[in-house]
Amino acid sequence: MIIATLAEASKYTPCSPSLEVGFDFLRRHDLAELPSGRHEIDGERVFAIVAREMGRGKADSPLEFHRRYLDIQYVVSGTEIIGWQPASRCRFPTGDFDSERDLGFFSDSPATWCVLKPGDFAIFFPEDAHAPLAATGPIHKIVVKVAV
Repeated sequence: MIIATLAEASKYTPCSPSLEVGFDFLRRHDLAELPSGRHEIDGERVFAIVAREMGRGKADSPLEFHRRYLDIQYVVSGTEIIGWQPASRCRFPTGDFDSERDLGFFSDSPATWCVLKPGDFAIFFPEDAHAPLAATGPIHKIVVKVAV
């Protein structure tokens, strides 16, 4: 997991060649006006999901994990709280992994909670179980999915 501001993003592009493509998308001047939903960036290798949602609170935000993509979760407005736990320490999967959606869940509790403000991002790698939307107010964020 990495947490930083978009101004610091270039430090992390050596982690994956496609991260720079994702960060370039997040630097768009019209980011706040993009409609909700999926936005193509580089086919299935890099794409973005624009979301405007209400936070669910910590108790209703389960840990999720992915195998094919890392997430760049970027906050446009509102405050986002995301739980984190190494997936290797999670012991209680909830159902089968959905390989089509690249999504699985654990009922374990996060080891820590991260607070993200507008302009902040968090990168969650496949080894990072994370519990997004754990705040309680409105959140406008963009999740950039980068194939690993």
